[in-house]
Amino acid sequence: MQKLYVRGKNMEKDGYDLKSPLLQHPNDLAITIVSPNKNIDKRLRTVVFRVRGVTCSSCVASIETAVERLAGVENVAVSVLQGQAVVKYLPDTVSAKEIKEAVEDTGFEVEEFPYQEIAICRLGIKGKACTSCSESTERALLMLDGVKKAVVGLAIGEAKIHFDPNVTNTDRIIEAVEDAGFVCNLISSGSDSNKLYLKLEGTTTSDDFNIIQSSLESLVGVNNVEIDMEEHKATITYEPNIVGPRSLVQCIEEAGHGLKTYHATLYTPSRGNETERQHEILTYRNQFLWSCLFSVPVFVFSMVLPMLPPYGNWLQYKVINMLDIGMILRWILCTPVQFIIGKRFYTGSYHALKRKSANMDVLVALGTNAAYFYSIYIMIKALTSASFEGNDFFETSSMLISFILLGKYLEVMAKGKMSDALAKLTDLAPDTAYLVTLDADGIVISEIEMNTQLIQKNDMLKIVPGAKVPVDGLVIDGQSHVNESMVTGEAVPVAKKPGDKVIGGTVNENGCVIIQATHIGSDTALSQIVQLVEAAQLAKAPVQKLADQISKFFVPTVVLAAFVTWMGWFIPGESGIYPRIWIPTAMDAFEFALQFGISVLVVACPCALGLATPTAVMVATGKGASQGVLIKGGNALENAHKVKTVVFDKTGTLTIGKPAVVSSVLFSEISLEDFCDVTIAAEANSEHPLAKAVVDHAKKLSQKFGHLNEHIIEAKGFEVHPGAGVSVKNGERTILVGNKRLMHLFNVTLTSEVDKYISENEQLARTCVLVAVDGRAAGAYAVTDPVKPEAAVVIAYLHSMSISSVMVTGDNWATASAIAREVGIQNVFAETDPLGKADKIKELQLRGVTVAMVGDGINDSPALAAADVGMAIGAGTDIAIEAADVVLMKSNLEDVVTAIDLSRKTMSRIQINYVWALGYNILGMPIAAGILYPFTGIRLPPWLAGACMAASSVSVVCSSLLLQYYKKPLHVKAA
Repeated sequence: MQKLYVRGKNMEKDGYDLKSPLLQHPNDLAITIVSPNKNIDKRLRTVVFRVRGVTCSSCVASIETAVERLAGVENVAVSVLQGQAVVKYLPDTVSAKEIKEAVEDTGFEVEEFPYQEIAICRLGIKGKACTSCSESTERALLMLDGVKKAVVGLAIGEAKIHFDPNVTNTDRIIEAVEDAGFVCNLISSGSDSNKLYLKLEGTTTSDDFNIIQSSLESLVGVNNVEIDMEEHKATITYEPNIVGPRSLVQCIEEAGHGLKTYHATLYTPSRGNETERQHEILTYRNQFLWSCLFSVPVFVFSMVLPMLPPYGNWLQYKVINMLDIGMILRWILCTPVQFIIGKRFYTGSYHALKRKSANMDVLVALGTNAAYFYSIYIMIKALTSASFEGNDFFETSSMLISFILLGKYLEVMAKGKMSDALAKLTDLAPDTAYLVTLDADGIVISEIEMNTQLIQKNDMLKIVPGAKVPVDGLVIDGQSHVNESMVTGEAVPVAKKPGDKVIGGTVNENGCVIIQATHIGSDTALSQIVQLVEAAQLAKAPVQKLADQISKFFVPTVVLAAFVTWMGWFIPGESGIYPRIWIPTAMDAFEFALQFGISVLVVACPCALGLATPTAVMVATGKGASQGVLIKGGNALENAHKVKTVVFDKTGTLTIGKPAVVSSVLFSEISLEDFCDVTIAAEANSEHPLAKAVVDHAKKLSQKFGHLNEHIIEAKGFEVHPGAGVSVKNGERTILVGNKRLMHLFNVTLTSEVDKYISENEQLARTCVLVAVDGRAAGAYAVTDPVKPEAAVVIAYLHSMSISSVMVTGDNWATASAIAREVGIQNVFAETDPLGKADKIKELQLRGVTVAMVGDGINDSPALAAADVGMAIGAGTDIAIEAADVVLMKSNLEDVVTAIDLSRKTMSRIQINYVWALGYNILGMPIAAGILYPFTGIRLPPWLAGACMAASSVSVVCSSLLLQYYKKPLHVKAA
């Protein structure tokens, strides 16, 4: 930083924030000149945590002073009201742990601190041929310091890496992949949904870029700013809960001074992964066409024209000794195919052998080199001998490479179609939205159309009929029906009124509504669905281990088999063990044996084995997502197809989940007013669906008789008794609201009148909520929760699939039994708390049964985690349920059948893929080795063997693509 004094000028009027030195001439002025920032990509990180005990500005000052002393800390902000600290720092200089210790040294307690920073990046990787390539890439990544987890997906050509940004970065990760011999590009780093891409205007010098970067980095909530000075672009990573995109644009525009003004506009970066995929398709297509340009004439000169005299006689014209024109032309045309177009096989082989593994490239390189260099040997012999006769194999080399490139071209084309479902989900969000401003009465006073990337949390947005909902939000005003089929798979439009949630990407059907944005960026349901499906497509199914084990010894075994085949035909041929007539006229035993050996090398296909599982998982998870069934990877898919017992929760799963009170009664001298008041006081803080139903009914009852209190009576000591109810204190009175178990727990005597009321309602599948005051039963509410209309059909369909159903609930035995009878469930476990549900599942598992648990995701987490397959049903926007393996977007039980049936179809498809891939290799290699030749005279030329090898990979991918035509087995309306 430098100080420059300009005599006779006063620039404070121009808006400069100047700090004058103590000693200077009266007419001198200090101007701060910002030195050019050489490290324009300086990476700042932000850590947010809570600090307990911050009560005044003195506390804030002591914390900020302590943290600012640390080298590498750029900015500290502590909020007294929120008890929260936001620290921006350079991870290369100071660690998050040191910041935490500095705060604790001042005497304050740190809470909710992210102890280990884990960043995630996704890479696109080209050049992977088979499973061994994926394993080599994973090993190379895991050997890098700071990398915690690495998963490489062969089918989608991507890798997902979890790493510690304090130890390594994306540049080092990319370098590690490239050192392993693969071409690599960065698809995303961190959460792309929380990145803003801006095109800068008005920037002409490096100082302009430094001013903009400094202004942005000074904002709390900005994690990283990357500026491309050549393209005049800025990429900003930010925390959406702290700062919004419009604030970032405003910050850039306010950084201008005097006549210097800056402007920023949004731009959409090209999708790296999609661009790379299109580039890969074009590359393979062009390479195939170029190879055909040379290979087809070679094939014609060697296989077609010699069979058509006199048209092919000119090819036999001798140039020098026995070297004829046909051989020279074949050599000239084959060489570019072998060494220029086929360069990728040499490169792949070199890197594979360098990392001490072998892949398909090694087999192709060995086969084509054997054919090519043996043909060179034949050429030299023909050139130097006046009597030598021999056949070259130039057509074998060139045609082999052409067919393999054709197979690769078709394979990448098919792979591109596997991600169609995910691409459709990604494109659901609209480009623009209407931002409105409301006055105190909720009337719209202004409206502007803007890009959806500029939406901030709590923005008010107007959704007109036919428009897409831009982000997740809450309806504030208006009523409409929203088509959620593209996200949840629910075909019938859902009615929306004030207070209802809407999901980004869905379509507003008729009415105009005003919504408040509640989730933006990576927090929206749509973004989380995409992230979940992407993670699922990278996750390996246990059945994939078979291919991984085979791949370790596959290529060495094939090379050995090819050598044994060559020796097995060559030695007996030279020794005259088999008839000389078996050998074609123009060949000798060496050439005859060599063709069999090359055929074995190139017919074997490790690619088909490696693609058998991931391609099927990829298509299945994408198809499931389009139908509202989110499957978290291959492990969940594999377990779901083994399910023999499905355990259902009752409330919200088998029933609609919206309980309503149908009757209420008093058992003591308590007044109706007091009865309603104590009920509301006790249940006001409870989140249980039954509690809400009881509170709503008590309020309506009070209002009906004209004595609804404006203020809830004071209640202290609120305590939840899981599976029983709640208890509170009101002055000297103890209030209990719950079931019979709660009454017994507190030794409340229930009279025959109470027992009769309970018994009558339980027989009608109603739940009784009892209210007791000071140890005496005061009254009760009878609550009913209707069974879902499809429940009985689903249970019956599961039975037809040889799957038994069990119900586990915290409700009483009589109500549970009545519900079970209505839906057709035989096995019932009632009066069970959340941990008891998990224990019941473990009991079933001990019998050797694979168990799926279906719950609403509210209080079923222990059971969902304990089950072999946890299914969270009716999750809606709350899709990030860690305990569940399968998330069912809508509250329709038919999706339970869909999830299990889809997993069965997928595993069946994987088995078909394996049968084809293994069967192809098991049958193809012996045929290529000539096992049929002595009996039928049929042999597999090397170029045809190469075509078969290419076809095997394509056939496996196409087999998996058939899952795109999957249809739900059960439609309740039709049933």
